[in-house]
Amino acid sequence: MAQKKREKKAIAKKLLHKYRLVILNEDTFEERVSFKLTRLNVFILVGLSAIILISLTTLLIALTPLREYIPGYSSTQLKQDARRLLIKTDSLERALVVRNQYYEKIQEVLSGDITPEKFSRDTVLDQSDRPTEIDLAPSKQDSVLRDLVEKEDKYNVFETAGATADMALYPPAQGSISDPYNVDKRHYAVDIVTEKDAPVKAAADGTVIFAEWTADTGHVIIIEHPQNMITVYKHNASLNKEQGDLVKAGEVIATVGNTGELSTGPHLHFELWSNGYPIDPSNFIDFN
Repeated sequence: MAQKKREKKAIAKKLLHKYRLVILNEDTFEERVSFKLTRLNVFILVGLSAIILISLTTLLIALTPLREYIPGYSSTQLKQDARRLLIKTDSLERALVVRNQYYEKIQEVLSGDITPEKFSRDTVLDQSDRPTEIDLAPSKQDSVLRDLVEKEDKYNVFETAGATADMALYPPAQGSISDPYNVDKRHYAVDIVTEKDAPVKAAADGTVIFAEWTADTGHVIIIEHPQNMITVYKHNASLNKEQGDLVKAGEVIATVGNTGELSTGPHLHFELWSNGYPIDPSNFIDFN
């Protein structure tokens, strides 16, 4: 420890040791100027000089045209020349198009396709100023996007309001109705008691728009049919269809179960919606 302290003191003594810089007249050895310096002062002076020099060089390059002579920097004059050439090129291209159209009209006059009275340079200029025709035909990407939007719109069950369904419906399951449709109790469905694992069938042709598990109603499947009609099948033991599948009337889509917290036994909870409004399924389907 003592040796390290001595070394530190020696370094500090060297940095703070004073020197005199004297400028003499070579002929008479007369002292002109003298400076008292230390090594620390010299280091500080050199460091500050380097920082000032770098800063001035940076400002000189950034704020003056000298930067154009450094590789990698673009010339302002070169940019302006390129812009002028671009404008001139565009003007020349337009003039060339007008001239070609003018020559084509002359050829049509010479061949007799049009009369000289209907031809003038003004008509050619007027046609050249018209915007180019745009192809408004749907592209492949646009068609794919339209299909995706249409499929997403199918998932909106409450999109419109209207009257009751008017198509023939297939019984989703055979059994007795334990809890009928009741608006006052907000039971917008009929509960059909039947055997467990009995087949659940689609009431009509349509597309499966929902086929998932929910905590309250277990396995649920929802089908969208023509004429804005929706059928809902809840508390299933398992599902045979997935979202996006096409189903036919009478096709097995699930099995009767007792899933979900709101279920009290094996049965099918069946809902029928038309144009966003619930309707009584028993008015259109014979469940017995």
